[in-house]
Amino acid sequence: MLQVFGTGKFGSHESSHDMPYRLTLALLVLVALNGSCNSRSQEPARGKWTGWRGPESNGISSDGSYPVQWNFEKNLGWKVGLPGAGCSTPVVWNDSIIVTSWDQGQDTAFAYDWSGALRWKTAIGMGRRGKHRNGSGSNPSPVTDGKGIFVYFKSGNVAALDFSGNLAWKTNLQSRFGADSLYWDLGTSPVLTEQDVIVAVMHKGESFLAAFDKESGELSWKVPRNYVCPVEGDHSYATPTVIHHDGREAILVWGAEHLTAHDATDGKTLWSASGFNPEQKNNWVVVASAVVAGDVAIVPYGRGVHLAGIRLGGDGDVTETHRLWTRTDIGTFVPTPVVADGRVYILRDSGGVVCLDAESGETVWQAQLPRHRLKYYASPVVADGKLYATREDGVVIVAQVTGKFEILATNKMSERMIASPVPVNGKILLRGRRHLFCVEAP
Repeated sequence: MLQVFGTGKFGSHESSHDMPYRLTLALLVLVALNGSCNSRSQEPARGKWTGWRGPESNGISSDGSYPVQWNFEKNLGWKVGLPGAGCSTPVVWNDSIIVTSWDQGQDTAFAYDWSGALRWKTAIGMGRRGKHRNGSGSNPSPVTDGKGIFVYFKSGNVAALDFSGNLAWKTNLQSRFGADSLYWDLGTSPVLTEQDVIVAVMHKGESFLAAFDKESGELSWKVPRNYVCPVEGDHSYATPTVIHHDGREAILVWGAEHLTAHDATDGKTLWSASGFNPEQKNNWVVVASAVVAGDVAIVPYGRGVHLAGIRLGGDGDVTETHRLWTRTDIGTFVPTPVVADGRVYILRDSGGVVCLDAESGETVWQAQLPRHRLKYYASPVVADGKLYATREDGVVIVAQVTGKFEILATNKMSERMIASPVPVNGKILLRGRRHLFCVEAP
C-alpha cells in the first residue's frame, strides 16, 4: 500500500487546490537547475555526500584536507546523542546532515545542521529491531538528490521526505510483497536513478528489484531476480550501483551468485555474469558490495577470499566473455572496497589492506592495520590520500595510501561503530552506537 501525503511534491504542505500544478512544477525545475547529484557522470559537488558510498559511489572524497588525529579534547567539533542503534551512514546536502535511527519504536529520520543542532525529526512508521550484535532496524543508509530524501528500514518501510522533514510518501515492501527471509538484518541501501528510487530485495524466496517514482511514490516497475543457489547463497546485503554505460542509465546488482545489469527505465536485465561459486558451497552469502572502476566491476565473493574483475557491458550471459581476472587468495567479506584512479583498496575484516590494479587484478601493495579480536566491519573511505578505517570497537585508523603506506593515527571513539565514516567539507562524520560525532580539522 502506498500512502501519499499532501501532493506528494517535496516541500509542499498544501493540497493540489491550494498550489497549482504548474507552480509546483516550476519550483521543482528551479531546484533541479540549482544542481542535483543523481548522475554518476556529473562532478561530485562540494559539501555533498549523497549516499552510502558518496556522490560517485566509490567511497572517495575528492576535495579538501581532513583531520588525521583527534580525541574528545582535540578536534571534536560536536557530538549528539542518538535514541537508538543503527549502522546507517549519514548523508549530507549543503547544511543538512541526515541520519536514520530507531526512536521509541518508530523508524525515524533526523536532520542536523553543521553545529550539531537538530533541525527536525520525522517518524516514518513502526520499526523492527535488529538481531545481530552489530545490527539494527536502521542499517540501510539514506540517499538524496538534493530535492528529496529517501529512506529504507528493516521493517520494509520506504519513504520520501523533503528538506523540511515533511513526509511526501511512504510504502512498505513487506506488506506489499512479502516478509524478508534474511538470516540477519537488512543491509542494502536504496539508490537513485534520474527518475526513480531503487530497492533490491535478495533473499530465499521471491527476490526482486523495484523502482518507485521519486515524486509520487508510485511503483514504476518491479522485476523478479530469482536464482537457484546453495544454502544462504541467495541472501545478499549488498547495495546496487547506478552506472552509465553504452549510452544508457543502468543498475548494477550483485547477489545470488550473479552480477546483473538492469535497464533503469523498465528493469529489464541487459546482461548477467555468474560462475562465482563453481563448487556450490553453502553459506557464501554476499555482504560487501560490488564497486566500479572505469568499465570494470570488482566483485567480492567467497566469504572474503575471492575477488573477480568483470568488464561492464555486453548482452545476455557474459560469464565467459567478460571476466577479466579472478583472485582466490584475497578478498573482503564485509567492508566494501574503495576505488580511486584505477586502483582498488580492499579492507579485510582482520585489518589487512590490499591495493589492487583494477584492470589486471594484480596486487600493487599490501599492509596490515593493528590486529584486534574485534573486526573491521565498516566500509573504509579515502580522503586527501588517506584511508579511514573503523574497527567495531570505535577505533578509527588513518593511514596514508598514496605513495608509501604509513599508519598516521589511531583514534579511539569509545563506542561501537559499524557505519562508514563520511568525509565532507573538511570534516568527518562518525556514526556510533549512541552518538553522531563531527570531527574537524585543527
